[in-house]
Amino acid sequence: MAFRLPNGSTFDLASTYGSPITVSAISNANPAVVTATAHGLSNGDIIELTSGWTGLNGRLFRVAGSTTDTFQLEDINTTDTSRFPAAGGAGSCREITAFVAVTQVTDVTTSGGEQQFFQFGFLEENDDRQLPTTRSPMSMNIVVADDSTQPFVAVAEAADQSRNPTGLRLNLPNGDKILYNGYTTISETPALARNNLMTRTMTFSLSGRPTRYNA
Repeated sequence: MAFRLPNGSTFDLASTYGSPITVSAISNANPAVVTATAHGLSNGDIIELTSGWTGLNGRLFRVAGSTTDTFQLEDINTTDTSRFPAAGGAGSCREITAFVAVTQVTDVTTSGGEQQFFQFGFLEENDDRQLPTTRSPMSMNIVVADDSTQPFVAVAEAADQSRNPTGLRLNLPNGDKILYNGYTTISETPALARNNLMTRTMTFSLSGRPTRYNA
């Protein structure tokens, strides 16, 4: 068992990306092996993946086992062909080439991600039944002190205007990393309350499930 406080956690927002790389195939394996001719990626690089497999599409992953024309999606198991149909994972990827630190964070809250259920019942029964369907979309609110001189503010504002997914990395005190990909919005005016910090809120609406890597 392990117990720890979140104190010391930090966030990084993706600020620049490399050019798209064609992915010709992803294997049904553990870990999944990506075929991408002369991809130029190195172990530890973080990529955004566009894939025919919805379970991987729009998510961030860390590169491992890199060779000239292939690399692994670290710790990602695609052996279940019902979720990952054979030969269906091709698409593209792009590397996050730089991050900018999100500083002066005062509070973080998350919402969504709950399992949804279809409820039904038969005429002869007194109790309803339920079957799992989808999960609700996840969002994260990151409250920061109002300081327009911080480098991440311009990056967040540009991501807000672009309406394109942007990568976010959470660095936990024990060394774990959690990767998120989603749509960034940032409040245009600070919250004002007497005798309290002026703050702005970054809302990060996920486009896919997060990916966690242990230290």
